Amino acid sequence: MHKILVIDDDPDMITVIKLTLKKNGYEVASAAYEAQAYEQVNAFKPDLILLDVLLSGSDGRNICKFLKSRDVSKHIPVIVFSGHPSAQKNIRDYGADDFLAKPFQESDLLGKVKNYLPV
Repeated sequence: MHKILVIDDDPDMITVIKLTLKKNGYEVASAAYEAQAYEQVNAFKPDLILLDVLLSGSDGRNICKFLKSRDVSKHIPVIVFSGHPSAQKNIRDYGADDFLAKPFQESDLLGKVKNYLPV
C-alpha cells in the first residue's frame, strides 16, 4: 500500500483529502505545521507528499526545497497545492514535482497521485 503524507494547516482540507485517499487504497498521515512535517517524513516514510503552499507561519515552497535538499527525502515526489494561481509559477524552483490548484475535484487529486504512484 502506498503511503501519502498530507501537509496542510486546514483540518477540514486534511479530512477531505485523507478520506478520499483512504477510500482509494492509500495509507495516509498528516501534518499541520513545519516541524511536524519533518517528523512525519522521517517516521512515516511517505511515497508521496501533498503540500499546501500557505501554512500558518511557514511557506510550503520552502518546506519543499528543504525536503528536496535532503538525501533521505529528495526522491519523494511532492505535489504542491494552493488556492492562489500565482503559486504555480515558480514551484519547480523549489523542487516541487507538480501543482494542484484549489479547489480541486476528487478526480483531479487522484489523477495527480496516480501519475506518481501507479497501481
